[in-house]
Amino acid sequence: MEGCLITFEGGEGSGKSTQLGHVADYLSKKGYPVMQTAEPGGTEIGKAIRALLLSGRHDPISPKAELLLYLADRAQHIEQVVRPALKNRKVVLCDRFTDSTLIYQGYARGIDFAEMKSLLSFAADAVVPDLTLLLDIDVEKGLLRLKKRAEINRFDRESHAFHQKVRQGYLALAKQGPSRIRLIPADQTEAAVFETIKKEVDVLLP
Repeated sequence: MEGCLITFEGGEGSGKSTQLGHVADYLSKKGYPVMQTAEPGGTEIGKAIRALLLSGRHDPISPKAELLLYLADRAQHIEQVVRPALKNRKVVLCDRFTDSTLIYQGYARGIDFAEMKSLLSFAADAVVPDLTLLLDIDVEKGLLRLKKRAEINRFDRESHAFHQKVRQGYLALAKQGPSRIRLIPADQTEAAVFETIKKEVDVLLP
């Protein structure tokens, strides 16, 4: 088996991190070598970048600076973690990837897609997910889930309009790339969401 990359995307409170853990357990029990990782923060350098991006303790970050920090995190992550794992024929499960950058910094922040395109490819070293699971949930329901979190980050505190843009951007992206992106209704029970995801994963990894 060659290595493959499965990414988990979605707005705040969609449950993607929880479902990633379920998929990791499921595939491990089936005998697949699995690696769990996330962006930003999948490397030691990435953790420092994550602290800058999410803490909100610093001066406001300009959209372009925010974009470049995410790209720096991804470039390090690809070289140090993702590509070596793929070469070792592992199933890499990644919490957020290039689609997040396109949606949050492009669609929601307003950075031109054309300007971002080559930068995104460069940072990812042309790595493209084999499957993207997009967990979709109503913005109000997602934000309500955030109240249960122990820690609220800078993106959690963004305006309702910002989160609506994120959702609209993801839905538009899913329509553009249905062969890779699978839209998963995330307002069901945790178990029901996983059953839907499991069917998609089984197609890729029978």
